[in-house]
Amino acid sequence: MPLPFDTQKDMDKEVIGKVTLDLSAYSGEDLYCDGAVEDELLEIARDRSSVEYQGIIEESASWPILYHLSPLRQNIVEWLPIDKGMKVLEVGSGCGAITGALARKAGRVDCVDLSLKRSRINAYRLTDADNVTIHVGNFTDVEKGLDRDYDYVCLIGVFEYAQSYVNSADPYGDFLRMTGSHLKPGGSIAIAIENRFGMKYWAGCAEDHLGTYFSSIEGYPDGGVVRTFTDRALISIAERCGFARHRMYYPYPDYKFMTNLYSEERLPGRGELKLNLRNLDRDRYLLFNEKNAYDSILEEGLFGLYSNSYMLILGSEPDVDYVRYSNDRQADYAICTEISDSHGQKRVIKRALDEQAREHLRKYAENCEKLTRRYAGGRLRINRAMLADDGNSLTLDYVEGETLESKLDGLLARNDADGFARLFGEYLDRISYGSEGSDVTDVDLIFSNILINGDEWTVIDYEWTTTESWTASELGFRAIYCYVLEDEKRNKLDLDLILSMLKVSDKDADAYREREMKFQKKVTGDHKSLDEIRELIGNRVMSLGETAGQRDVSLSMRPQIYEDTGRGFNEDESFFVNALPLEAQVSHGCRAIRIDPCSEFCIVTVREATWNGRPLQMSGRGFRCNGHKIGPGVYAFATSDPGFTFVLKEYGDEPVNVLRADMTVTVIDAETASRIGRMGFLEKR
Repeated sequence: MPLPFDTQKDMDKEVIGKVTLDLSAYSGEDLYCDGAVEDELLEIARDRSSVEYQGIIEESASWPILYHLSPLRQNIVEWLPIDKGMKVLEVGSGCGAITGALARKAGRVDCVDLSLKRSRINAYRLTDADNVTIHVGNFTDVEKGLDRDYDYVCLIGVFEYAQSYVNSADPYGDFLRMTGSHLKPGGSIAIAIENRFGMKYWAGCAEDHLGTYFSSIEGYPDGGVVRTFTDRALISIAERCGFARHRMYYPYPDYKFMTNLYSEERLPGRGELKLNLRNLDRDRYLLFNEKNAYDSILEEGLFGLYSNSYMLILGSEPDVDYVRYSNDRQADYAICTEISDSHGQKRVIKRALDEQAREHLRKYAENCEKLTRRYAGGRLRINRAMLADDGNSLTLDYVEGETLESKLDGLLARNDADGFARLFGEYLDRISYGSEGSDVTDVDLIFSNILINGDEWTVIDYEWTTTESWTASELGFRAIYCYVLEDEKRNKLDLDLILSMLKVSDKDADAYREREMKFQKKVTGDHKSLDEIRELIGNRVMSLGETAGQRDVSLSMRPQIYEDTGRGFNEDESFFVNALPLEAQVSHGCRAIRIDPCSEFCIVTVREATWNGRPLQMSGRGFRCNGHKIGPGVYAFATSDPGFTFVLKEYGDEPVNVLRADMTVTVIDAETASRIGRMGFLEKR
């Protein structure tokens, strides 16, 4: 491929824009290559602007294009305390997924990579960066000429390949010693790497590097040069190399597309870890519910052992305890939230990740003042927010307490329906204060955004505040929707009772759903989320018994009928039906019937259901469903135990009753079902 006019080249150097490629250690051959996709990436980087990357990613529906070009890749280093007075060494810079973030933060960035083609891709992405030099060649050859006063050395997705760089009896230790020798006193090494015991591998994802199932869990029985480690093994290597100071972080879902960064000082709470079907690169199995498994290991204090990825900081430790990125949405609202602890003083900081998001933070500070005035004299406290002078960040108080969501979960777990209703009623009473004559409403008064400490209720996040008028019933409707959708175990909540407390009519529900759709569109803009891109890429989620070309549906896809003859629904009074459309004879004396279409996450379309030829009504108090209605007769189930229940009191009882249901069942994954459910927005049932 001919070099463009802005490229200069001699024996030991190539200049692309303002970026210098040092070729003095280059062997003349790229020993690592992903094939034709690298030519495509080179063309994109050379001829297209970075603002076009999102559209290219969506149009290509390609894992390599997403992996190399997504701005979300930068999250793993964006939070590091690097400033313009610092020098950074990035080993294994590849096509530049994170180099841009380092170049924006640091005064100088030196990169090392084996591949000239990849280094050119990186340089074309950074043509205006006059602080970046890319050294092309094997690290052991390049490092002899590198400086030894770097503030940070970044090994992002690199440490596992140490056997490829270093030929010794202790390649991982020697590689770490070698990189550490380039730090200034007080400098740090940042290592991002997969966990060989990551939850996703146990649950049915292939090993990231080899593409084989369970290979890291089994100790890499087939050999190869790649090795990942547990947290204890990583720390052991670091300590024997002389790094006494270290701090472990846990990127979630993994370090590649991190949305949350946890630490021992701020571990995830129950129900937080629900972004688990990120099989962007290849098909996977779904052997169990990862969210529920995470909840169990959190209870046992074992999160570190099963975190999908690690971010280990060696040397000077950041004071950051937690980070949440909200940049999978339009630039106007791209921010991150940090919890830091400096000398025992905790604080919450929200930062703009794009120039356009500065206005969002300014409005956030204004919202604090408006909401504080509205709730003055009431029983809802608004957490204080102070905007920085430069407008790039705002600081909030760190508030102790238990979330309203957690308290409601406890009541639900104890089957305390009355207690749940009382607490929900108190929530409605507190949020409705000051509604008359108010020109401000916090739309996002969901249960997880309210902390309770004694009698004090504090709203800790009010990002989505509007001058539009929302009633307490509408806010409560939205809060219940979010609550139920996020955990299938909450499907046992008596929604009829809750909706009666809200006094929501069918007409109201239609209006609420329409408003919610507009709200979601405002936040996400025109670009697709990572979940939507995953679906475009098309890698499948396979259940037990399913292979790449065949599905065993003999059990999981058989409808099951439960009869309630006065003892409730139980397995003894149930039977399977082997075909659809469903037709079955049901005993005399049946009070209610439950139809479980299958035992999978699914979408079910019910064309007609009849009892002795009489249509069964799929609405009103005689009908219950633990899915989300998304259209006429169409339901999405974010549970592997889907079910329709019909109370038969109004339909008559014959010596032998005939149940018929003309339905189709389409199996999907849980996240897809939840997302489709959002579009339906809790149809009143």
